[in-house]
Amino acid sequence: MKINEITARPLRIPFNAVFSHASATRLESQSIFVEIESVGSEMGHGEGCPRRYVTDETVDTALEFINTQHDSILEVSCAEDLRQWVRENQSLIDKNPAAFCSVELAVIDLLAKSNSESVESLLSLKQLSGEFQYTAVLDAQNLSSFNSQLNRYLRIGFTDFKMKISGDLKLDQAKVNCLVNNVPDSTIRLDANNFWADTTDAETYIQELDHEFLAVEEPLKAGNFRGCRHLSKTLKTPIILDESFLCIEHFQHIEDDPEYWIINLRISKMGGILRSLAIIDKAKELKIPIVVGAQVGETSILTRAALAVANNCREILLAQEGAFGTHLLKYDITDEPISFGEKGKIIAPFRSESKGGFGLNIESERTLSTYSSPG
Repeated sequence: MKINEITARPLRIPFNAVFSHASATRLESQSIFVEIESVGSEMGHGEGCPRRYVTDETVDTALEFINTQHDSILEVSCAEDLRQWVRENQSLIDKNPAAFCSVELAVIDLLAKSNSESVESLLSLKQLSGEFQYTAVLDAQNLSSFNSQLNRYLRIGFTDFKMKISGDLKLDQAKVNCLVNNVPDSTIRLDANNFWADTTDAETYIQELDHEFLAVEEPLKAGNFRGCRHLSKTLKTPIILDESFLCIEHFQHIEDDPEYWIINLRISKMGGILRSLAIIDKAKELKIPIVVGAQVGETSILTRAALAVANNCREILLAQEGAFGTHLLKYDITDEPISFGEKGKIIAPFRSESKGGFGLNIESERTLSTYSSPG
């Protein structure tokens, strides 16, 4: 397979509702869409979600990275070439993980299609099968919006929840009580999105919520492993690392006491599938649980890529996030969106798997800024 052309552009799809947390409020997706064409006119598609507050990337820096690396990526012609590119450019990917993710996914999709095989076959992974249970994410809006959002999730049948804190203690107490009263058998993870600078403030606030959370995600400023370790011991609750865990080198901060930690593995922030799989291998060795997470506003491309990763870490998989599809997006970029259904589940295999690659029929015109949504 020989690559002929690489194109990249911003992808902004309006949301059906505002999404808020402690670090951002969003009305639309903020992604990079990459399309790679082979000499034989086969097409591969990828997606990445640059976030300034996560990986210090923006849409502009991602596009600049892809433009700068264009010629070297043209030389990739097989899976081993791609693996070698990743090995030789680790520090570059560390600085541009979401940008590289968009390229890597497109290359993997194209290589698999060129070989008439699935992404799993190309990468020697287990084929998708079985159920994938997703988490309902409750954002940091007012109580009325929270109740509306919760009721939508309850109609679907969710029992696993992640609640974003607002910073308003009385409001968050009311939300926890509402959730517990409506779903007594629910599991709840708390996500602070790096809200607190002071460990004592975080400890007091979480204790006053008066609930035994399954885990607490990023309570302190990113990289404060010492403070998070203290919180885990005091609250007797594991800490989920998201913004604090961006690459395999970050294991050095947690490998001596794995019992305190859970890793939120979002493919975009990790720099693609290959680097995500390497992190999973190390996490299995250390017996550190994994949440396969998602960036808000992902399309079916990243959802499908995350399924490949989740399917290969089931023994340490604590939860999955994302797969919102058109529950959140006004439209997806495929005619067969991948999103959770009844009880928050996705069941594989899909009808589309016979197409090769990620098995998605991407409608490229839906990625253009001038596109008008269906209906």
